[in-house]
Amino acid sequence: MAEKVTIATVARHAQVSRQTVSNVLNAPHIVREETRRRVQEAISALGYRANQAARQMRTGRSRLIAVRIEPTRDGINGSVLDRFLHGLTETADAAGYRVMLYTARDDDQEIATYDDLLGAYDLDAFVLTGTKHGDPRTAWLAEREVPFVTFGRPWDALDGHPWVDVDGAAGTAQVTRHLLDGGHDRIAFLGWPTGSGVGDDRCAGWRTTMTAAGHDVAGLRRESEDGIAEGERALRDLLAHDAPPTAVVCASDSLALGALQAARDAAAPVAVVGFDDTPVAAAVGLSSVSQPLAAAAARCVDLLTTLLDGQPTDQQVLLTPTLVLRHTA
Repeated sequence: MAEKVTIATVARHAQVSRQTVSNVLNAPHIVREETRRRVQEAISALGYRANQAARQMRTGRSRLIAVRIEPTRDGINGSVLDRFLHGLTETADAAGYRVMLYTARDDDQEIATYDDLLGAYDLDAFVLTGTKHGDPRTAWLAEREVPFVTFGRPWDALDGHPWVDVDGAAGTAQVTRHLLDGGHDRIAFLGWPTGSGVGDDRCAGWRTTMTAAGHDVAGLRRESEDGIAEGERALRDLLAHDAPPTAVVCASDSLALGALQAARDAAAPVAVVGFDDTPVAAAVGLSSVSQPLAAAAARCVDLLTTLLDGQPTDQQVLLTPTLVLRHTA
């Protein structure tokens, strides 16, 4: 009869202590990478499988993290969250956690889902996306002392809870500086209605950079809901003016793809740049701002595991995006 593989067996094989093996299983982020890899190789070679029920009793954790799948809109910008979720799942797995996905059509249903999931699965924590002003979801979790981090800032109070975000203003500022350096001075912005934290942030980068360069932005901003048709309509409106823009910065790739359609009919060339660097942008040669989504996901997991371990942690992480230049700018 084959010998039962235990933590002690793994420790002997990897030439480490039993506590080190336990740390790799329960808190891998505190173990040096070389040691962690050696223990993981031993676990794989020996076919060791930790008893999840025993681990939960010992640590008081289910090692489950929940995150919502956003409803798809136009099939373009949804790929941003897909990439974030992929990174989150991989990083969580390396830290010994599993990611549970759920759906909800609005904030009320999402909050109701929190209640259901916490009762049914004893989740350790949540990762929230799509933060907004007056976000009721974060208030609900905070009131009940449920651990969570957000991919997105708490727009009303930056020190409200742990978060990871991408600096949208820095991204659109990069784009605007690039266009100004290329000789453009009539640079428009296509964005979302005022009041969107993310949208206002991306607009601020364009406006601040234009103003600092001494350019008047009056009449160069258009607001609409997100979408290809909306982007086309907004740029056609701008092109109908006596002094049309020679370039346009967009808050999303969806708006930019619509703007590209309008730009084809313009009397003079119009440079177009999007935001999010979606696969569609790459396919059509659209210049766009790329978010470091894998890094954002990894930092979310880092914040959560540190929070769950009761250790001090940086509450806010702001990452810088990168301008990807292609044919349209």
